[in-house]
Amino acid sequence: MSATFRLNLKVFDCDNGSEFLNWHLYRHFVNRKQPIQFTRSRAYKKNDNAHIEEKNWTHIRQYLGYQRFDKQELVQMLNALYTTEWNWYFNFFIPSFKLIDKVRDGSKIIKKHDQPKTPYQRVLASEDIPETTKNKLKEEFKELNPFELQRKMSQKIKAIIKKVNHN
Repeated sequence: MSATFRLNLKVFDCDNGSEFLNWHLYRHFVNRKQPIQFTRSRAYKKNDNAHIEEKNWTHIRQYLGYQRFDKQELVQMLNALYTTEWNWYFNFFIPSFKLIDKVRDGSKIIKKHDQPKTPYQRVLASEDIPETTKNKLKEEFKELNPFELQRKMSQKIKAIIKKVNHN
């Protein structure tokens, strides 16, 4: 049911968290046939990753909480959740605002957003996406049921949380 898309990464940016930045990851990106530029946020600039991290509360914390996911067996469970129901649900059914303009008026910042749209709707509206890709996504969308996706997500999340809390 899932279409596979290949992304050509050009830059990889991560925050200053030592739990994520490690030499294995660094080597993975820079020692390739087509190296990917590896960047980090500026130290003590807490808002550098605001756009990257803005969905952590709505997309991660509300569903999975603040537990540590440090057990190896959780990797496969989380990947199974993210690559199926989670991906389909948030990309096809959950709209978000997109910032169009930001203007400073003295000390006040006035933001203008477009109408909320799902990532799926934005892809369909884009002139840069080939029609064949759009048609594949339309076929995939016809097969999806948001209530069934939520039910399956809930089951997987309960199993993950149970494994996290079980010592």
